Amino acid sequence: MDKVTHFEIPVDDVARAKAFYGPVFGWQLDDMDMGGGMPYTLLRTVAVDDQSMPTERGAINGGMMQRTPEIPGPLVTITVASITDALKKIDDAGGSVVQPEAQIPGMGSFAYFKDTEGNVVGLWQNAE
Repeated sequence: MDKVTHFEIPVDDVARAKAFYGPVFGWQLDDMDMGGGMPYTLLRTVAVDDQSMPTERGAINGGMMQRTPEIPGPLVTITVASITDALKKIDDAGGSVVQPEAQIPGMGSFAYFKDTEGNVVGLWQNAE
């Protein structure tokens, strides 16, 4: 069974959103470069181990990025064994690709899809 392992919050003003989410919820905010000039802020809602996995059972961490027409609202991300296989199943079931698979060197790859209800959801595949 594939699990929800991450969430993302798209924002219009990153600085304003960081000033909100950090103090309000006590989250640790870490900026990183996703490549291609796309800034991304990791939202640490819980401590992580040496492999960047949450140390509390059932807890997930997230991210914050600039809002786009393709990603207008918050979304959850599901970890799968193969994004290629998952996107094929999604297509066969009536969903569509919003963002094709993209690599994050040393970490894994991600993609976004739209389900049959119009929701945008993320996929994640860990690097081998």
